[in-house]
Amino acid sequence: MACDLTGGRAKPCKDAVGGVKKIHFVDFGDLGTVTIDSDDQVTDMGGTFNYHTYDVKGNSSLETNINSSIENGTTFFEQIVNLTLHKLSKEDNKELKLIAFGRPHVFIETFDGNVLLVGREHGAEVTGGTAVTGSAMGDLQGYTLTLTAGETTMPNFVDSPTAADPFAGMTSATATASAQRTL
Repeated sequence: MACDLTGGRAKPCKDAVGGVKKIHFVDFGDLGTVTIDSDDQVTDMGGTFNYHTYDVKGNSSLETNINSSIENGTTFFEQIVNLTLHKLSKEDNKELKLIAFGRPHVFIETFDGNVLLVGREHGAEVTGGTAVTGSAMGDLQGYTLTLTAGETTMPNFVDSPTAADPFAGMTSATATASAQRTL
């Protein structure tokens, strides 16, 4: 049976760290054929695409809710990206509007060097957010954005990313980084 367990899990070392370092956006459908191994890891992509990197720190996160219905016999994974960007700008207004209008694939780069793909099959939809100036001098002046994807797997780990290239292990993909704006 396809849902039989395959192994257990020992208690891991306490060497993990939380947090999101960077978020990379790719237009929906540009990844080409995505190759997934038996561990649900992305091992290759066949597309030619640009990726747009946002440096983040602090309140940005990735969480996955497991949704399973006993009555319907269904299970899916709700992948949620919470993004906080400091400082308002006219350029970000335009780009965040385009993200909200589209349904990009989202690659989350964590502080421990992993890259996870959110919205592999269906893309990630903007489901909320704010542009805020704050009320006190120490408050956030910037953006919050929530992107949500409904998928059949948890976010997929991407094979062999490097600090310089999140797509280094994707031998068939042609990935080009767009220029980052400095505000």
